[in-house]
Amino acid sequence: MNFYCEPEKALVLGVGNLLMGDEGVGVAAIRYLEKKVFAQHAELVDGGTSGFHLLGLFRDRQHIILIDAATDGKTLGTVSLIHPRYASDFPPTLTAHDIGLKDLLESAALLGDLPEVDLITVSIGDLGLMTMELSPEVAAALPQIETLVRSCLEKGATTTATTPVLLDSK
Repeated sequence: MNFYCEPEKALVLGVGNLLMGDEGVGVAAIRYLEKKVFAQHAELVDGGTSGFHLLGLFRDRQHIILIDAATDGKTLGTVSLIHPRYASDFPPTLTAHDIGLKDLLESAALLGDLPEVDLITVSIGDLGLMTMELSPEVAAALPQIETLVRSCLEKGATTTATTPVLLDSK
């Protein structure tokens, strides 16, 4: 993992466990985005399941785009965008590391290091499948994630609403 910080750039941080299939969509999205032209606009970081070890990345940032899986009951592969400011702004059930991600953001806020945050979630099914492959529905969401990341980078950090924007995976 690269934890070198370039605070003048937006941080695109994908989290998840690649060994659990769709739960690793955040990391898979970073790998997908690395094949695109983002280097001049954002720093892409595979956060894996690092939790509090990622706190240093938040320091001096203006804008962070987080990508994670959500077990939110929506159709498999549904991509959502929210702008959380507090733990209560998160979907009710993020995946296996949701306490760590919520705690990470709240800790950054307490330290005064919380930048503007865009959270992109991808709806997944049941946890527990031990595979390194994404389901076809979740894999099909990767271009939508790219579109949202580009949109978030273009707008900067101007939106603070917590109203979800939904993009169907179909």
